[in-house]
Amino acid sequence: MVALAAAGVSAANAALRVVSLQPALTEAVCMLGACNTLVAVDRYSNWPAQVRALPKAGGGLDPDLEAVLALRPDVVLMSAHAVRSVPRLRQLGLRVVTLDAERQAQVLPLLQGVAQALALPSAAAPALWQRMQQQVQALALTLPQGVRGARVYVEVGGGGYAASQQSFVGELLAQLGARSVVPGSMGAFPLVDPEWVLQADPDVLMLPEVGWQQLAQRPGWRHLRAVRQGRVCHYTANEGDTLVRPGPRLVDGARWMARCLQAVMP
Repeated sequence: MVALAAAGVSAANAALRVVSLQPALTEAVCMLGACNTLVAVDRYSNWPAQVRALPKAGGGLDPDLEAVLALRPDVVLMSAHAVRSVPRLRQLGLRVVTLDAERQAQVLPLLQGVAQALALPSAAAPALWQRMQQQVQALALTLPQGVRGARVYVEVGGGGYAASQQSFVGELLAQLGARSVVPGSMGAFPLVDPEWVLQADPDVLMLPEVGWQQLAQRPGWRHLRAVRQGRVCHYTANEGDTLVRPGPRLVDGARWMARCLQAVMP
């Protein structure tokens, strides 16, 4: 796991009151050493453990506007995809900073945006990002030669959404020497038809626990080479958080994928 940044909130921002309405942003705040500025988070923010005791202000796309306003935050961190809530919160006079990432190239700007919003040292985000990249590179060196070029289907969350080559998950796979079977032309996290997966016939399946439990119910999937050869990994809800949140725990997601590849590939 990526080590939490040392707590070092300066006097300039020690009194900040921050509401984070996206799990990746909550994690970024804490990894940058400013967890103590948080006064509330969204219902899905659950890491690190100390944020679980904070007040919940609804979801990222459907925040409780009255609750947020009552907290008198200096800054609200949230996704730009909350197209109704962002302008409303701004109309209420709150400072709202929107940050999102679907590709790895957007993760550093996300970290930098959090650091800037909280008046943290400008070097904090690049230093964290550099450590993350070094850890992923070290992981890649531990993998067997058989991983090179392996075609992987990574289902995220459930319901048939998958990580393409264009997503930060697909880019992590590429850093590990494998590649997503879903082309980037389909979007970062497209809804993939089960028949399409049958045609693609990936070498490895990475599925959420619920998808793994329902694998036998997916018509034709028992004939996939990954299933026939026992190259199927499944992740828990907690492990899935590290895979699908585009923040500082990407290294933990990469570590899980590396363990899977090491276990199933020669």
